[in-house]
Amino acid sequence: MFSFLKAILQNKRLLVELTKNDFKQKYVGNMLGVFWAFIQPTAMIAIFWFVFQVGFKSQPVDNFPFILWLVVGMLPWFYFAEGFATGTNSIIANSFLVKKVVFRVSLLPLIPLLSAITTHIFFIFLMFGMFLYYGYTPEVYWLQIVYYLFATTVLLIGLSWITSSVVVFFKDIGQLVSIVIQFGFWLTPVFWNISTIPEKYHWIIKLNPMVYIIEGYRNSMIYHKWFWEDMTMTLYFWTVTAIIFVIGGLTFKKLRPHFADVL
Repeated sequence: MFSFLKAILQNKRLLVELTKNDFKQKYVGNMLGVFWAFIQPTAMIAIFWFVFQVGFKSQPVDNFPFILWLVVGMLPWFYFAEGFATGTNSIIANSFLVKKVVFRVSLLPLIPLLSAITTHIFFIFLMFGMFLYYGYTPEVYWLQIVYYLFATTVLLIGLSWITSSVVVFFKDIGQLVSIVIQFGFWLTPVFWNISTIPEKYHWIIKLNPMVYIIEGYRNSMIYHKWFWEDMTMTLYFWTVTAIIFVIGGLTFKKLRPHFADVL
């Protein structure tokens, strides 16, 4: 971890430039350009709001407007889904850097993550604005969003190291990740409340580390709970994340010497 952080500091300028280029390349040729990064998630939120709020007449959740409850759950999932999908393809997408000895290839998954963070931060402030519009005043608990953003990023780095290194040799991994993201959206309490599931099944749902993140965002914005109040889930999340991070680092280190031969 310390070596990785040191490498980030040593290559921070290059990372910034590559992130800018990655952000622009996604939407090159489109009339609205980078604005699509913000339009697409906004449109999806609007669709879900219309379907459940207008169509199904969804009631407030725990005395909170449904749209606020929904947005708080969807934003971290958007970040995770985009970071996981683009991080998986980060080595293939930047294959021209793989053969450069002076560049630490393990930093490549950070490029799409930094790009995704840029969009995510915009929506975090949009979320804050929505809460203010509905009459909710800022709370000190809102600051926890920074902690959960960091937690999600560490999880994504570990996952991206695993998938980005393996996909170089087995292209099917990219399709598998897409399926995992699709199923994960519906199996994670993003637009449904975990309290609607019988309590005896909660432990199965909570095996998914993203449940900790989604619930954490809601605890920060809605329920006003600190992350240490549920130390069991916090310890579980960081244990799983640490294991994924270590496995990801070892996998990447093991396969890295063979990247140039395959790409």
